[in-house]
Amino acid sequence: MANRYKSELRVRIDEPPPPKFDAADDDSPGSRGIDGDDGGGEGEHSVRFKPSANNVTEDQEPFMGFKVRRKASLHRDYKGDYLDVLSHPFLMKILQKQGDKQVLFADKVLKFTGSGKMKRRILLITDFALYIVDPETDALKRRIALAAVEKMCLSELSDNFFAVIVPTEYDLLMASTRKTEIVTVLVEATKSASDYELEVNFSNRFEYNAAAELVKEIQFAEVEGGVKTKITRK
Repeated sequence: MANRYKSELRVRIDEPPPPKFDAADDDSPGSRGIDGDDGGGEGEHSVRFKPSANNVTEDQEPFMGFKVRRKASLHRDYKGDYLDVLSHPFLMKILQKQGDKQVLFADKVLKFTGSGKMKRRILLITDFALYIVDPETDALKRRIALAAVEKMCLSELSDNFFAVIVPTEYDLLMASTRKTEIVTVLVEATKSASDYELEVNFSNRFEYNAAAELVKEIQFAEVEGGVKTKITRK
């Protein structure tokens, strides 16, 4: 019976072309968030974008030495906004409604639902919160205050997975070719917004809450030609 809850994922995400807002299904019913909120409402707030440093240093990536990284990610320039947020009114409306004024990162990612499905989502990181947006419906699915994030979990291998651990709610498991930049931005944003530094844990096996009452374990192993990922329900 235990096998029915196991799945093996071989996820390879090629470096994305200029973003196109493609279709994505709704999140699983067990997810808690801001489903159905299209971020509507007018606001007087302006949104500005923080430029990224052209060269990645160890100060910008305090976790760099603990990872076996893809060569392409070692000295990659950081752009921050890969979606041109200003050109998408629905994203601007969401940010204006919430009152966030500084966008640190914007890109499309893969999000894993409690049922194990992969959904294309937009990830926005501001100086106060993390946003998950459905690009098909233009709906804000979830907003997580940076102060609610306890830590991030990553493997020690050259894969694209990362988990955002949120003890007061449920966690996020996502995948992105820009994982290094995402972690760096979250660490720096948390440090700027509070008096603590976000914990970044590295392990080839860790647990996360896929839903409010659903714990899963993800395992990573090197295989010929890449990294094999197995997700098991606990």
